[in-house]
Amino acid sequence: MYLSRFLSLHALWVTVSSVMQHYPSVWGHYDVCKTQIYTEEGKVWDYMACQPEARDMIKYVKVTLDPPDITCGDPPETFCAMGNPYMCNNECDASTQELAHPPELMFDLEGRHPSTFWQSTTWKDYPKPLHVNITLSWNKTIELTDNIVITFESGRPDQMILEKSLDYGRTWQPYQYYATDCLDAFHMDPKSVRDLSQHTVLEIICTEEYSTGYMTNSKIIHFEIKDRFAFFAGPRLHNMASLYGQLDTTKKLRDFFTITDLRIRLLRPATGEIYVDEQHLARYFYAISDIRVYGRCKCNLHATGCKEENKRLLCECEHNTTGPDCGKCKKNYQGRPWSPGSYLPIPKGTANICIPSISSIGTNVCDNELLHCQNGGTCINNVRCQCPPAYTGILCEKLRCERDPGGCSHSSGQGLAALGPGLLLLPGLLTAWELCSC
Repeated sequence: MYLSRFLSLHALWVTVSSVMQHYPSVWGHYDVCKTQIYTEEGKVWDYMACQPEARDMIKYVKVTLDPPDITCGDPPETFCAMGNPYMCNNECDASTQELAHPPELMFDLEGRHPSTFWQSTTWKDYPKPLHVNITLSWNKTIELTDNIVITFESGRPDQMILEKSLDYGRTWQPYQYYATDCLDAFHMDPKSVRDLSQHTVLEIICTEEYSTGYMTNSKIIHFEIKDRFAFFAGPRLHNMASLYGQLDTTKKLRDFFTITDLRIRLLRPATGEIYVDEQHLARYFYAISDIRVYGRCKCNLHATGCKEENKRLLCECEHNTTGPDCGKCKKNYQGRPWSPGSYLPIPKGTANICIPSISSIGTNVCDNELLHCQNGGTCINNVRCQCPPAYTGILCEKLRCERDPGGCSHSSGQGLAALGPGLLLLPGLLTAWELCSC
């Protein structure tokens, strides 16, 4: 009996594997733009949505400080030790390498002792505010994939704003406010990400979690990307398909995690007390040892590669697209308007490739090499794709139910069909296995 059950299970696995062999090996990674498949008409290309791998984006950043002379050391000055704010015999001197604290030390490799860090001038002009803007620019659209982490060596600031830009620094929007007293600093009630939900995930909050003054074990400030992802993908981000579905259908959500620039606005240094000690103003300054930003190049689901060229990140576009973000169709491939790829249907998405212009190919709409009818469609005489009932579009690239007022859902039947032939076949195979194992 056990041998029979094993053989039946093996047959089930072989059958499902043969059905799913042309899908990405890890669902939701979208790490392949096209693959060759075999049909009755021979070997053809099958196109799918694709995106670059996430990486450490700090390697490609350009940093700007405002005011530009805010870094300590020119002229040299003394400041108080971070662990003991009344031991004020430390020196910052820009002309001496061992005593200098330039901006690039925010981005060097950590782990050395003593740690390296950028440092501002001290608050010697009190009560005039000690304001610093640190702008991180990529000259490229970036999709964030992990928490933004800032490590301070001076105590975390009493007041700070993290801002983002989507238009290369022309306009700015707040990402999150940080303060020891949100109500006093920004007229906002304090909240944490744990207070948010799927419906309020885009809310801009002020948090008091990261603004304790001189505590030596409290150096880090977070902007929680993964906690926001978890509202859709679950606590351990196991259900990435759900997250990708939300990103695909909710533009505001996807834009929320997309940036071209970040700006750290330091508004008040760590004081550790209610009042500023005017007799020891060398206690107050900003110092940052590390900034971490992880993300991927935004390529509109038309590329898996992103290369640095002339100190600029560029998508290595596929699907007959071009541009820094693969945001337009190549010349002679404008047979229909450009469209971004789609994460749906799971697991391979929809490529929405650019097709040849009619003027460049006559009446050729589809073939078995470059312009393959998608989602099981059949090319008829190179002039049209005959689509399965659930799909429509020139290359059968769109779900028909998307045109319905109610959209696509599992109850419509087409939502289930969008999951692909492997999932539709699997329940029947499992039932057959259960019957043969009785």
